[in-house]
Amino acid sequence: MKHILAHSPGGLASRLGLYGTRFPTAMTVPTTKILAIGTLNAALSPDERKAIMPAEVRQTVAFYLDGKIDQWWFRQDGSGVVFLMNVISVSDAHALLEALPLGVAKRMTFELMPLGPLYPLHVLLQAPPSLAVLDAGTDTGEAQ
Repeated sequence: MKHILAHSPGGLASRLGLYGTRFPTAMTVPTTKILAIGTLNAALSPDERKAIMPAEVRQTVAFYLDGKIDQWWFRQDGSGVVFLMNVISVSDAHALLEALPLGVAKRMTFELMPLGPLYPLHVLLQAPPSLAVLDAGTDTGEAQ
């Protein structure tokens, strides 16, 4: 298994005794959210917008109120939306998004990215280093 070297010499990691800690490049964490980046396949005409968008917004709000969508944003370039979803599988996210009016009409596609906890934080759960390690090099010679 390949590993990457974490941190640089002389930094906080070195002072904490973590310099040289190796983390696997293939880390497994549970999926806790799905990032869904939606892109319109083509711009909606004014008539299409009037016909589709009221139902799209209502269903999106319903997903939010049901806890399926945590946060959402409009893409600045006007090409779609971004949802942070409270589902744990890509297939669940896909099924929900395809049920939205733009999904049913095949007018929007989504890139779905599973997200999970930041793996390297497990280092913080290890036994804390001695305070002598933290104070190394910071002693001013004055009595405390």
